[in-house]
Amino acid sequence: MPTPWKSLILTLFPEMFPGPLGTSLAGQALKDGLWMLETVDIRSFARDKHRTVDDAPFGGGPGMVMRPDVLDAALTTAIAQAPAGAAAIYMSPRGQPLTQSRVRQLATSPGIVLLCGRYEGVDQRVLEAHEVEEISLGDFILSGGEPAAIALMDAVIRLLPGVMGKMTSGEDESFERGLLEYPHYTRPQDWQGRTVPEVLTSGHHDKIRTWRHDQAVRITRERRPDLWKHYADKERPKGKKD
Repeated sequence: MPTPWKSLILTLFPEMFPGPLGTSLAGQALKDGLWMLETVDIRSFARDKHRTVDDAPFGGGPGMVMRPDVLDAALTTAIAQAPAGAAAIYMSPRGQPLTQSRVRQLATSPGIVLLCGRYEGVDQRVLEAHEVEEISLGDFILSGGEPAAIALMDAVIRLLPGVMGKMTSGEDESFERGLLEYPHYTRPQDWQGRTVPEVLTSGHHDKIRTWRHDQAVRITRERRPDLWKHYADKERPKGKKD
């Protein structure tokens, strides 16, 4: 049996894990030993009787910042327990946007160390000291890094070998080929007067493939012009300009 993909989650709320990762595909894969989860309680590395993990920010301002000495101890412990080559990642709204390409890279790695922040964030020095990668789910703010960590892990776990029934089932999904995914239809063929596009019931696989590609192009151009530009630039023959 292959070595399971190992995740170590640094959090103030270990009880939030595995959460939804304990159900469905990810949950079954966890039971089957395809991946493993360890939580690291950041508060257990606090150095005072009150188990303090945060302090006021230098320069003033609202909120509190997670202390570098506490996080350093937690990160040092987690990284020592992680397999060689595991990425250390901090979920942060100021990080690089998470992409399907990065998800695939993480799925082929031996594991991950995920730091979940709280309050106003973490002391920058500890991120620099441990060369922690900052990743964002998007242009919005959560109350903490745990929901973001769960989303990232779900995206990765489903791509691990043996998790999805058919490894080809993810090939046409949004972002895999640079386009958003085409629409899906199932029975009944006529629902409340809305019918399935005729081409999908034709049995003509080449026409179906063309229709799906055309739909993916249309949806991407309408909803994500940034993705469309990147796709069009990549597909355009060298030397050809619009």
